[in-house]
Amino acid sequence: METSMNGYGENAATFLCKTQLTPGTPVMVTANGTVSAASGNFCGVVLSWRDGVAAVQMEGYVQLPYSGAKPALGYQTLTAANGKVAVSTADGGVQRLVVDTDSTTIGLLL
Repeated sequence: METSMNGYGENAATFLCKTQLTPGTPVMVTANGTVSAASGNFCGVVLSWRDGVAAVQMEGYVQLPYSGAKPALGYQTLTAANGKVAVSTADGGVQRLVVDTDSTTIGLLL
């Protein structure tokens, strides 16, 4: 039997977002009620973008591409850049629970 985390604890919020972002892009808060593509810490993942407004998934399960070394399962400190996440090698980052990995993506709980 296969398992699935899809739909687990999903919560989304609406933010202003000047630049059009594609679904699955990690984002960070850059001003009051505003997000942009993350470079470092990230708070959520874009679900959709339209007319300067982004729906951002703030909690729940997401699959994201990664760069660098394959993240281990369990709690990992991650950062985001260029639409991908990576294991943080310096101070900073956000701790997230990585629940599955493959050669290009990881599944994690926000």
